[in-house]
Amino acid sequence: MFDVSLIDFNVILPFILAGFAAQVIDGALGMAFGVISSTLLVSLLGVSPALASASVHAVETFTTAASGASHIYNRNVDWKLFRRLVIPGMIGGALGAYVLSSIDASIAKPFVMAYLAAIGLYLLYRAWRGQTEPRKPRVVAPIGLIGGFLDAAGGGGWGPVVTSNLLVQGAAPRTTIGTVNTSEFFLTATISATFIATMGFAAFTVATLGILIGGLIAAPFGAVLAKRMPARALMVMVGMLLTITSVYTIWKALS
Repeated sequence: MFDVSLIDFNVILPFILAGFAAQVIDGALGMAFGVISSTLLVSLLGVSPALASASVHAVETFTTAASGASHIYNRNVDWKLFRRLVIPGMIGGALGAYVLSSIDASIAKPFVMAYLAAIGLYLLYRAWRGQTEPRKPRVVAPIGLIGGFLDAAGGGGWGPVVTSNLLVQGAAPRTTIGTVNTSEFFLTATISATFIATMGFAAFTVATLGILIGGLIAAPFGAVLAKRMPARALMVMVGMLLTITSVYTIWKALS
């Protein structure tokens, strides 16, 4: 752990800005806080993939708790879907965190960034294609398992992977978003606990505090953007940011 009294503002400021930027976009799109935070931490601030994921999930434990409580209060949760989703998601998250914290960061980095680049391309594809015709949902548990694993391994992606797949299969948008957000609290708590078990509390450093502060400050601004800027335009911006920064990081790691 770190001593808060010894933190240099110039050191923590970049992490505050990263958390701020990620939360503003997440507040407008309803997803991508983890993906954007991890991309900025790994690509621009030089944080290792495991440490970036641990920091992001520690912060999301707080933000998803508030989001889940709100969805439960507003009756946006499909509890049958929740039960089918949350256990596989927790298992996948624990496996992803264990794998990421057990291998050398230099080896993990290109693979993690390739995943983030793929998410960026996927968001661009969604923005280009627009709404798709839904179908009857059939596959839930495998999506939760894969989404949880990729979320831990990449530091984000539960929302884009799980929500989008369920909606494509035909699940109702309101209850899908509410259920996925509520189950995400258990996922992030599991991932954070796994990182603590495998890496110790030393995994949570100034980066964790910085993105938490930035995320809390930015929360109201994301809501304003959601009202004033088209979600499709923001999705294009997110996709471009993730793709360009991730491809650049992969090129640097392999060169």
